[in-house]
Amino acid sequence: MEKLTKIEHIGIAVDDLKASERLFEMLLGAPSYKREEVESEGVLTSFFKSGPNKVELLQATRPDSPIAKYIEKRGEGLHHIAFAVDDIRAEMERLRSGGFRLLNEEPKAGADGKLICFIHPKDSNGVLIELCQDAPKSGD
Repeated sequence: MEKLTKIEHIGIAVDDLKASERLFEMLLGAPSYKREEVESEGVLTSFFKSGPNKVELLQATRPDSPIAKYIEKRGEGLHHIAFAVDDIRAEMERLRSGGFRLLNEEPKAGADGKLICFIHPKDSNGVLIELCQDAPKSGD
């Protein structure tokens, strides 16, 4: 049974999304393919592809958002590593029963059409881990 199937994306917290988009466009040789606001998380995201890999830039849209708090505490940089899962609820239960603390009790809507859940970084060597599953399409 597959658990965490692949790295879905790497999230990077940034102060200035436009400046960071220019930097990553130069670095990767391609523009962002998607910009999206996740109002519930207080974040504006921008996604880039590099081969089969994705990078998500995250800029806070309000001072109380998790990204604003992260940057205030640690500065810009690597925020999280997201892993794709086939069944997020089953993975949440598996990890919870293994002693991992989850930052949300139920999957929630995230950017790029995903259902997401985060694992407390104190349980994963200081790295914030995100679980991602493709959200069901309307009518599914």
